[in-house]
Amino acid sequence: MFFSFLDELRAAGIPASLKEHLVLLEALDRDVIERTPEAFYYLARATFVKDEGLLDRFDQVFAKVFKGISSTYGVAPAEIPEDWLKAVAERFLTPEEMEAIKSLGSWEEIMETLKKRLEEQQGRHEGGSKWIGTGGTSPFGNGGYNPEGVRIGGESRQGRAIKVWEGREYRNLDSTRELGTRNIKIALRRLRRFAREGAADELDLDATIEGTARQGWLDIRMRPERHNAVKLLLFLDVGGSMDPFIKLCEELFSAATAEFKNLEFFYFHNCPYEGVWKDNRRRFTERTPTWDVLHKYGHDYKLIFVGDASMSGYEISHPGGSVEHFNEEPGAVWMQRLTNTYPAAVWLNPIPQAQWGYTQSIRLLRELMTDRMYPLTLAGLDEAMRELSRKR
Repeated sequence: MFFSFLDELRAAGIPASLKEHLVLLEALDRDVIERTPEAFYYLARATFVKDEGLLDRFDQVFAKVFKGISSTYGVAPAEIPEDWLKAVAERFLTPEEMEAIKSLGSWEEIMETLKKRLEEQQGRHEGGSKWIGTGGTSPFGNGGYNPEGVRIGGESRQGRAIKVWEGREYRNLDSTRELGTRNIKIALRRLRRFAREGAADELDLDATIEGTARQGWLDIRMRPERHNAVKLLLFLDVGGSMDPFIKLCEELFSAATAEFKNLEFFYFHNCPYEGVWKDNRRRFTERTPTWDVLHKYGHDYKLIFVGDASMSGYEISHPGGSVEHFNEEPGAVWMQRLTNTYPAAVWLNPIPQAQWGYTQSIRLLRELMTDRMYPLTLAGLDEAMRELSRKR
């Protein structure tokens, strides 16, 4: 069983080595945990998972291998150890509750029936009173009703299940999911380079102690405050097909303003042209010429574009292609000027990466960015920050 566990972890994209497998076996041999499913779960998770973004994936693999329930990674289910079922019962049910379960007989009979049906059932089932599925009155599954049942996956509706299998705790931490403000901040912190600049307004305790000891009197030393010296330009696509991603962009903007003291931002629509703006209510009356941006902010700024890159290909490749005005020069020309001025540049795209190949404009902009387009997920943002950090 444990070797199949190792194989399933690897198949799910979780780095699992033989060394970690041996560490787990040694811990079990030395009785470092209680012999309960819960204790084994936490021990295995601590042994194999080194990235919190993989916690949800680990939960799915663990449920599949040790609970016999099919998952998105699944093939044939494994057998449910009988002593584990009893341990769960002893942990979660009082003797009175055990005695009260009469719908299908004792707890042992319910669990035995569950194991048999897991072995017999070949596919998904909805409704009915026997098979494991959704709806219906079977004591196994979810979304239906039985006075004393075993919920397998899904969400509670009747609140009558005696045990919930596959209660995944980390659904929001999968590295392929979109980001929240907290996770964005964590990812952006990879793009930090601290320096002390400006007025000396912070007490330098070490230098004060050293100076006082050497001089024989109190010698107070001050120093500039330590801060992130990275300079960031943020270009945000707004309107049209970006409307569904407003909340995500707000979270990114909030996180960036909190992490970077030297941050400048501008809005554009679809593709940058000769003008950008800071206030969407005055986008047609108060624009900043893109040439001014290029001349004002030095080459040491790092540039991040945020947009779905979904538009007509003419908006990128031809003069007059913009849907809002007549652009004398193609968007591709302005993209080349921006990336030439700011060599450290990336594009963050909220569209799932698997769909990029179906949109011509995404392919064009990805080429203009020399393949430095990343999905706006935890893993994608982390990779983008690594790219920016490599270029000084």
